[in-house]
Amino acid sequence: MKKEMKKYLQYIENTYQKTDVDKEQLAQELYKRIGFYQHERLIHLIVTMSFGVFFLLSLLLITVNISFVILSVLFLVLLVPYIAHYYFLENSVQKLYTYYYFLTENNN
Repeated sequence: MKKEMKKYLQYIENTYQKTDVDKEQLAQELYKRIGFYQHERLIHLIVTMSFGVFFLLSLLLITVNISFVILSVLFLVLLVPYIAHYYFLENSVQKLYTYYYFLTENNN
């Protein structure tokens, strides 16, 4: 997903200000892609929040049994990349919003 998002962002950055581009069609394509990326972002938010809750619960379980330290570390190791990926998705979708607003405001 990260490669696809970077590739599409590069495409939009290179295309959206060109004069020979049909801005209305590009805006419609961008609107559809934003919908797909929003869905991806929602799924990653749910997964990230779930791993965050699992991590916190495993921290609470350490007081019950010290062997839960390993579980906590595993959840933390998974949580950090999920947070980084969600951060990337969030910022990329925000950039796409900016391009979409530019295309739709200049079309009117």
